[in-house]
Amino acid sequence: MEESNTQEVPQSEETVLITEQEPSEFKATPSAIGFPMPDDAPDPGTCIRVERPESGLAVVTFDSPHRSFPIFDAPLLRDLDAVLTELEDDVTLKGIVFTGRHPGQFLAGADVEAIQEITDPILVEQAVIAVHALFDRVEQLKPRTIAAVGGPVPGGAFEFSMACDRILLVDDKASRIGLPETMLGILPGWGGTHRLPRRIGIPGALDCILTGRMLPAKPAKKRGLVDRLVHAEDLVRVASDIAMGRKNCRRFSRGIWKWLIDRNPLATTIIRSKALEGVDSKAHGKYPAPYAALDLVLSAPGAVRSTWAAREAKAIGTLATGSVCKSLVGIFFASEAAKKLGKRADGSEPARLDHATVVGAGVMGAGIASSLALARVNVRLGDLSSKALATAISSHRKEVEKRRRRKRLQPNAANAAIDHLVGVEGLLGMARSEIAIEAVAEVLHVKASVFGELAEQLADDAILATNTSSLSVTAIAKDLPYPERVVGMHFFNPVKAMPLVEVVRGEETSDETITRTCALAIALGKTPVVTRDVPGFLVNRILGPYLDEAVRLFVGGADVERVDSLMLNFGMPMGPFVLLDEVGFDIAQHAAASLHAGYGDRMEPCPGLSGMGDDRRLGRKTGKGFYDHPKPEDRKGKRTVAQDLASFQTESWASSLPDVEITDRLVYAMVGEAARCLEEKVVKDESTLDLASVFGTGFAPFRGGLWSHAQRIGLEAVCARMSELHSREDVHARGGGADRFDPAPVAARMTE
Repeated sequence: MEESNTQEVPQSEETVLITEQEPSEFKATPSAIGFPMPDDAPDPGTCIRVERPESGLAVVTFDSPHRSFPIFDAPLLRDLDAVLTELEDDVTLKGIVFTGRHPGQFLAGADVEAIQEITDPILVEQAVIAVHALFDRVEQLKPRTIAAVGGPVPGGAFEFSMACDRILLVDDKASRIGLPETMLGILPGWGGTHRLPRRIGIPGALDCILTGRMLPAKPAKKRGLVDRLVHAEDLVRVASDIAMGRKNCRRFSRGIWKWLIDRNPLATTIIRSKALEGVDSKAHGKYPAPYAALDLVLSAPGAVRSTWAAREAKAIGTLATGSVCKSLVGIFFASEAAKKLGKRADGSEPARLDHATVVGAGVMGAGIASSLALARVNVRLGDLSSKALATAISSHRKEVEKRRRRKRLQPNAANAAIDHLVGVEGLLGMARSEIAIEAVAEVLHVKASVFGELAEQLADDAILATNTSSLSVTAIAKDLPYPERVVGMHFFNPVKAMPLVEVVRGEETSDETITRTCALAIALGKTPVVTRDVPGFLVNRILGPYLDEAVRLFVGGADVERVDSLMLNFGMPMGPFVLLDEVGFDIAQHAAASLHAGYGDRMEPCPGLSGMGDDRRLGRKTGKGFYDHPKPEDRKGKRTVAQDLASFQTESWASSLPDVEITDRLVYAMVGEAARCLEEKVVKDESTLDLASVFGTGFAPFRGGLWSHAQRIGLEAVCARMSELHSREDVHARGGGADRFDPAPVAARMTE
């Protein structure tokens, strides 16, 4: 991978333009940086080390002592200002290498906590302009500058790297580089919307910025985000050789294409139209960041350099202080907190689980087993049906092959993923398993029997995890010899797509079992949420009233497409009737019966689903529900509203309800149950409930989650609206379910 020549690094046209630019009109000072200084801020000069291993070379290492992973917070920016002054004054320097404390760690980008705290757009603009000034000074350094980076290089860390003459990235599976800011409701504000399109062109920059995708090493090199890949052990040495001119490293160049595309009005008009279509299809006008980024990137090639900071600062000031950014950052913090669930109280991590058993080769069991195998866990999938096993193995192979085709798996990894999954008729040969996950029928004695048989084979510290969605984990563990090892591990369907796993604590489940189970969920790329062992746990408990209200609206005469469209506009990923078709009427009725048994009249289900037909009408899996669904082989087919729905609508009161009334009935049904969940401590706190509502129910992320949405509306407004809904004639006429709109639990929780 190394080059042995000793040619000087050629000064490309881009480099000449950069070095001849006028100095920035801004001067960063510690007071102008604008970010709040953390309580544990170290002494000035301690966040960055400058070493001079040879004459003419400076190696600048970011090594903040107060951070396990350095970020561009106020102390580091303060010290960077001082270091740049030192480098600017040193006329003996020929090359400078900027790097992290080790090859697998550079910088984690901007201080997200600071973004969350700042509420004044003017302060945000000042902070952005101050950091721009620092990065401009890096770009204007006369010595050759090399960013030698590895591991995750997100956002501001990548923007800093682009201010250097060359970027070297460690060729390792842990390396990722990109601009994920739009995922947090902002945009790359430290030069990213200008430097990246100039580096790789408008089309490539739009793809990176609008998707927020972090690219692995080889794709990043191919697309021009970095200039060279190196082995970890060679990173600083090769970077030093390039900085000193002993090795050649050509900068990525698009040649004539930057003139034919980036500066061609016709081409940019076409690009804008296609990009806007893509943004609309995903953001639906609810997320302002992609739209703002689109405008900045498209106009970047013609932007005057002196306006870069002001353009990005204005956009960031508006976005960073808006509700969408605050909501998305809140979800980010909650998801980061969930990652810590895989560690013990003392910070140590449990040993990786390498061998697993999955019992039940149905849709859920097959999906769980496949996910485990793709995560390099050796899995034995047990079932009494050879046909079910064959179907599960075939589905797993198809998934592996699809990932191989899309280059998400290398050939060796793909072969290993196939080898990791073995089908077994029965429950023999499971002794090596460190965890057994059952996904059999939702019948208490069946699940307990499976665990009883497995407990005789498994080691004394093996975990017994149930994928139940409606049964009590405590009841399943009741007669087992090791109840402390029994835990709920509730995946959602489809397993490969749904990011949430509810880890359910039974009355005797140990902390160690919870931690090890959460660690496994994280290893699978899932987000764990620990819940109490109550009927419906958390997600199904708050989703149940929502779906039941939808069925009541339908029976009352509401138009199915209208209701689904209203909830799509609210921000849900699909309407409630599409969701019911996806879940299946039989599954939905079973879950509703479980909630009714657990919570009484408040959860009494509307009989609308049971009156719609028989086993031939269960939703998408039978081709007919609220919608008629195309056959699986008909890839171009589209679902259409079933033509016989009117025959199941026995009333007409809901047909004339205003849009806001329909939306509020569905949303406030969830809010009321969420308040009860918080009071009963079903989950740890409000942010955990928000995270679960977004990752489990698809609740609109730009609203911050279910409880954040209620808090943003406010106590008085929420309670007043729920009281109005509670007093509706049709609500009082119900046999049950009216109490879900009782504002008292919401008022108690929000007042607290």
